[in-house]
Amino acid sequence: MAHSGAGLENGLSQPKAKVILVGVGGATCSGKTTLAKHLRSILPDSIIIHQDDFAPPMELVPVHPIYKVQDWDAAPGAISWPRLVKFLRHIKETGEIPPDHRSHDHLNEQREVMLSEEVKQRWIEVFEGLKKEREGNGKERVIWGLVDGFLLYWHPDVIAQLDVPIFLRVPHDILKQRRHERHGYHTAVQSDPEGALWRDPPQYWEQIIYPAYVDANREVFIDGDVEKGQATGKVENLLVIESQELSMAEIVERSCTELHRAATAV
Repeated sequence: MAHSGAGLENGLSQPKAKVILVGVGGATCSGKTTLAKHLRSILPDSIIIHQDDFAPPMELVPVHPIYKVQDWDAAPGAISWPRLVKFLRHIKETGEIPPDHRSHDHLNEQREVMLSEEVKQRWIEVFEGLKKEREGNGKERVIWGLVDGFLLYWHPDVIAQLDVPIFLRVPHDILKQRRHERHGYHTAVQSDPEGALWRDPPQYWEQIIYPAYVDANREVFIDGDVEKGQATGKVENLLVIESQELSMAEIVERSCTELHRAATAV
C-alpha cells in the first residue's frame, strides 16, 4: 500500500502545509517512474505527478518535418506546457491534485526493480520521525510532490517549481535496449480513461527519441554532453545520479538523503 496521505489524492484540504516538489527526471526508460514510486512508498503525505499525463491529445502531436511521423519527444510539442505549469503551481499552492485529473500511468507496463525492505523501512522511520518532530514544534506539515518526467529540465517555468531536482543518467545503449523491449505507451487523453496506445515506428529511437533527449538537455550539461558532462547550473542544485552504476537501494539512499536535507531546511 502506498505510504501517502489518501486525502491528498482525493482533494481533501489539509491545513498548514509546505509543499516540496521533487523532480525525478532523465531519459525515457531511465528508471524515473520506478524511483518515484519507491519514494512515494517511503515519504508520508506524498503524491506523484506524471509529466506524460500532460502530453497533448494524439491528434495534436506534431509531425516530424523530416521523418514524417508523429514526434512525441521533441520538447516544444511533446508537452502541453501551460497546462503543466498551471498544474504544478496549483499543487504548490494547495498540496492537492485537482479532482478532475486523470493519470494513464497505471496502463503502462512497469519494469519492476525491487527495493530492500531494510532500506525502505529505515527511511520510512526517518521521515515519520521528521514529521512528528515538525508537528511537535508547530511547524508546517510537509507534502511531497514527486514530479516524474523525461522533459523536466527544459522549460524554465517548470524548473522554477521544483525544489529538489534529480536526474537519472543512463548510458545510450542501455536506454535503447530498454525502449526496444517496451510494447508501447498509453497516451494522456484526459477525456478517455483508457487513453490511446502508441507504438514506436521503425528507427524511432535513432531518429526521434535520442536526438530529442540530447536537444532538450543541451543546456543542462556542459557542452551538451548528456552522457558524461557536468551540470551547467541551468538547474540549480541538480543531483545527477549515474543510476546504471548503482543498485536501487543506493539510488534511494542518495535521493532520500537529499530529500531529508531539503525537509530540514524549511
